[in-house]
Amino acid sequence: MQQFWKLNKVPLLLTFVSVLLYWYVAYNLVRTDYTSLILLYSSLWLVFILLLKYTIDNIRFLTVIAFLSRAILILAIPNLSQDFYRFIWDGRMILEGFNPYLYTPESFMQSGNLPVNQAEALYEGMGQLNGSHYTNYPPINQLCFVIAGLFSGHSILGSAVVLRLLIIAADFGTFFFGKQLLKTLGLPIKNIFWFILNPFIIIELTGNLHFEGVMIFFLVWSLYLLHIGRWKWAAVVFALSISVKLIPLLFLPLLFRYFKKPTVISSIVETSKTPLDYAGGDNVIDYKTLVQFYIIVGLTTCILFAPFFSLEFVNNYAETVGLWFQNFEFNGSIYYIAREIGYRFRGYNEIAVIGKILPVVVFLIVIGLAFFRRQTDTRQLVIKMLLAFTCYLFLSTTVHPWYVATLLILGVFTNYKFPLVWSFVIILSYLAYININTMDKSENLWVIALEYIVVYAIFIWEVFINKANSKELASL
Repeated sequence: MQQFWKLNKVPLLLTFVSVLLYWYVAYNLVRTDYTSLILLYSSLWLVFILLLKYTIDNIRFLTVIAFLSRAILILAIPNLSQDFYRFIWDGRMILEGFNPYLYTPESFMQSGNLPVNQAEALYEGMGQLNGSHYTNYPPINQLCFVIAGLFSGHSILGSAVVLRLLIIAADFGTFFFGKQLLKTLGLPIKNIFWFILNPFIIIELTGNLHFEGVMIFFLVWSLYLLHIGRWKWAAVVFALSISVKLIPLLFLPLLFRYFKKPTVISSIVETSKTPLDYAGGDNVIDYKTLVQFYIIVGLTTCILFAPFFSLEFVNNYAETVGLWFQNFEFNGSIYYIAREIGYRFRGYNEIAVIGKILPVVVFLIVIGLAFFRRQTDTRQLVIKMLLAFTCYLFLSTTVHPWYVATLLILGVFTNYKFPLVWSFVIILSYLAYININTMDKSENLWVIALEYIVVYAIFIWEVFINKANSKELASL
């Protein structure tokens, strides 16, 4: 025992400190206590870096710490986000026989008809802004909400615990398939801990109950299946990812040059179904496989949405998704610059104009990456996905902290570290409304500027200046 303590003294002390910090964040932190928030988050990051430094080769130890940290948060009510109240509402609505895409919580509250248990508490928790809009969470996400309602239909805390267990289970899946994908790509397995042990991921996904974690699990699983040649199953799993969050739709065009006609056919290749069947060889695209992949993704997605389908559903869903581009503003970068320029000439409602232009720019960038750049393997595909999603976030009108989780997991499979840096400085976005109790209730643009100066500086260095990365980009 004494020998064990002597050999592991520093990691064990760091683990103890980490446990205390996560406990305080989960059960004592108040969102508006910005000083405590920054100090606690920075301290967790320091412990995170030191743990990796002293135990980076001890995969088992780091794995235990990663999921022990999540276990500490299991009984906590999220204190940095109120979205989970809407999750619980939607799940209970389905169990009561309602289609959650056809009704807003506000409509029930105004009519005095309370359709679910604890309706008033849930509506108060989610807030008027959330409660006045139709839900935009896809069907697999809704299935998670239903499971929470099945196991805990009368307790908000109980429902939160079930949701949290689902997200933790997804993290296990991401950890498993992430390691497998890193191994087959010839990358260090330890890279997965930049995601799975990251305080940002533990707080935003496990703590605040954001289902990017479940979407990421299916996305990583799909990439792994794609890499080993099981493209049909990869298509099904990719559709499951879309059906948690719509973000993976952005990546579909990037697969255009992924499927290649093989240059070498052998019985070994055919039976093992290695990536050489699909991603190797020359630049002759295997259109048959490509089209079949898209068809499977499309059909699976449609089947998952089918139970909720109606013309009213289509209208409500399109309206809700459109709000993110033309109504909501939070933590933007290029959009905020364009908005300020627009104010000089027009002076009002710039989001109505710019919000229509920026998605078109994102689409053109994705198409450019898909059709005008060469691509031969899975790692290059992931780099394209990373760049495409980065452009999407840079051009978005709304960038909530948890959006960066997708960028972070893609960065694990590349040499780029700007997603990791962003996962640290994104905490500054919580300070955007630091003046909320004053007469000026707008975002603090100086805080946002600080965040993006750091992110853009690292991004520009890694993408345009670093020679090794520049050569890799040139090979795409």
